[in-house]
Amino acid sequence: MTEDEQRFLDLVLANPTVAAVLERAPSLGVSDWWLTAGVLFQSVWNGLTGRAPGEGVRDADLFYFDADTSWDAEDAVLRRGAELFADLPVPVEIRNEARVHLWYADRFGVPAPAPFRDCRDAIDAFAAVCCCVGVTADAGGLRVYAPHGYGDLFDMVVRTNGGPAPRDVYEGKAARWRHEWPQLTVLPWEHSGPPRG
Repeated sequence: MTEDEQRFLDLVLANPTVAAVLERAPSLGVSDWWLTAGVLFQSVWNGLTGRAPGEGVRDADLFYFDADTSWDAEDAVLRRGAELFADLPVPVEIRNEARVHLWYADRFGVPAPAPFRDCRDAIDAFAAVCCCVGVTADAGGLRVYAPHGYGDLFDMVVRTNGGPAPRDVYEGKAARWRHEWPQLTVLPWEHSGPPRG
């Protein structure tokens, strides 16, 4: 484990919601699951700015991947998750990433990305580089996926990832985050794509 990965885990595990989801998620009975997005990067920002670990965090995104793309199959997982995470201070938003292409265009008004092959594909597609992190747990312990590393996250820089998310989604999210964490440096949409090197 690298020093940056350990620092990341120390910051996110300070949030009791993160720790609880990681402990309980295996009992959902789904494969290829990852806790991701705001509950992670916002917990890092809170740690870096001396705020309470869960402050400003609206939900916890839990991705999983199941080739059964029927609504009934996903709904069964959602119902199990609602019971499993009912006592947490924020909702746990559970989604089968194999189904995203089925509803993406209706929700975002732009063509759907190609179907994701797994949850890492979905994490790669987030609107901003700092969002592209995920944590899962298995018998070997915790595993982290951070395809762009931790530079933007630890430097509190928000830049577009250059993925399928439309400009208004990036700008709307960035504005909300900047309001909640004024220490952020938000780069305009024109500075698209992950940092190099």
